[in-house]
Amino acid sequence: MTATRDALVSTPAAAMSELIAGNKRFVYGRPRYGHDVARAAATANGQKPHSLVLGCIDSRVPLEAIFDQTFGSICVARSGAHVLDRSLIGSINFAVAELGVSLVLVVGHKRCGAVHATVEALRAGAVPGGDTSPVGYLVDELAPAVQEVGLEDEDASEKAVRANVIRTAERLRAVPGLAEAIAGGRVKVAGAVYDLDSGWVEFLP
Repeated sequence: MTATRDALVSTPAAAMSELIAGNKRFVYGRPRYGHDVARAAATANGQKPHSLVLGCIDSRVPLEAIFDQTFGSICVARSGAHVLDRSLIGSINFAVAELGVSLVLVVGHKRCGAVHATVEALRAGAVPGGDTSPVGYLVDELAPAVQEVGLEDEDASEKAVRANVIRTAERLRAVPGLAEAIAGGRVKVAGAVYDLDSGWVEFLP
């Protein structure tokens, strides 16, 4: 990575601009980057990513692609519906403290299977595999976002996706280490929702 590029993405605002521009290139079919082994080799001896993007495990949401980012540009962390646990929180803290990322972006997506499964489980009063199953853990973590929008809402799943992004971002803003970096203006935590049909990423206020 060149010194010029480092300077361009050294602030939270610049990192956000980079992701917004990359999403536009992706949607308009003009990606700048690909999975070129030469680009991979160029970053083999070090990295200076500008952002960490936390997303869902859904195979339809390849985060490097939808933001058109090359090797060494972003760190990626994923779990079902971007549910947080100690490992993910530790990884995000590491990216901020040790790798110097200036933006942490939480990305949900429309028609999220984990969120929909949580809505259905709460409506039915039964968790797939039982309350103590791994899926039960996801349901427990996602339930507050679903309950916030209300089970009676016919669009509960889609509204809960957005609510879950907001809740995850708020939780991260309170994490020790991240909170101090945010207060100092060095890091921003933001949320976004990806549209599976159009390819657009909506960046939340």
